[in-house]
Amino acid sequence: MWAANAFPAAVLILDKNFIIQWCNRNAKTLLGIDSKKDIGYKIFNLIRWPEFYQYAYKGDWQKPYTTYDERDGRLYHLKFEFTRYSTDNILLLCFDNTQLESLRTTQQDFVANVSHELRTPLTVLTGFLETLRDLPPEAISPEQRVHYEDLMHEQAERMLAIVTDLLTLSTLESTKLANQQSVPIASLIEQAKRQTEVLSKGQHQLSWSINPTLSVSGNAHELSSAITNLLTNAVRYTPANGQIEVFWGLAEDGQAIFSVKDSGLGIAPSDISRITERFYRVDKSRSRASGGTGLGLAITKHIAIRHNAKLMIKSKLNKGSTFSLIFPKENITSL
Repeated sequence: MWAANAFPAAVLILDKNFIIQWCNRNAKTLLGIDSKKDIGYKIFNLIRWPEFYQYAYKGDWQKPYTTYDERDGRLYHLKFEFTRYSTDNILLLCFDNTQLESLRTTQQDFVANVSHELRTPLTVLTGFLETLRDLPPEAISPEQRVHYEDLMHEQAERMLAIVTDLLTLSTLESTKLANQQSVPIASLIEQAKRQTEVLSKGQHQLSWSINPTLSVSGNAHELSSAITNLLTNAVRYTPANGQIEVFWGLAEDGQAIFSVKDSGLGIAPSDISRITERFYRVDKSRSRASGGTGLGLAITKHIAIRHNAKLMIKSKLNKGSTFSLIFPKENITSL
């Protein structure tokens, strides 16, 4: 029986009347059944779900019984399998499928979100193409035609941006960090600064406090992407005349910090923990209008993880946000 204690599922041996004869350690973890106190009790005295009782007594166990169980503020997804292994004994296995179910749900949500994000530009693109195809040439002025073509190009660019970010995210998740070297972050910020100023169009007060000699080990291309994502997000979600403060330097504890502080829309506490999920949008209409793909923060989070860094988010609704990439001391290559 000692091998069953190493099994990742809860293992119970029941007699033909469903009385517990033996159980492993995981039976207590998953089901609260104690091998020292609960031997000799009927399983239904301890697992009191009517559906479980009906399933067990029905005796048709070809398909497993699955259910959700909420304990300690957490929802568990459990799968039960009954097997007769002798005339008088029943083997009961209980698997914790919580993580597997979460991954399945995440996958379903991801497919739904990708479909939704691509449907809008495709609908616009198809609509204009049908208009141009079905109407006689003289029905549309040259100016209107140019306007339609510009809008179609804009939607095609949006779809390309989504696909590009999806491929980037897939690469980050499926490969190991390569081409590490000492990266002068100040030069990456300088490149991103020009893009930020073009995107801002002079509508924001930008301030830069940059340590020109502080470098960290990593992949320059990935770190540049993370820096650019945080800067462009700040511009997109900060109203005109708002302030954006950019910092790159050492913290009091010796860690290196790149932070972007804005006076923008801010994020509600309930949204902060989910803001780095793929396609998660606090305000869907506002986010889409701003031009983002909904993947920038997910990409930035993965880049941070690959570089042993942390993405920290502090925000107050309608008062602004601060996004920080924090690199540990061991990542610093020069001061």
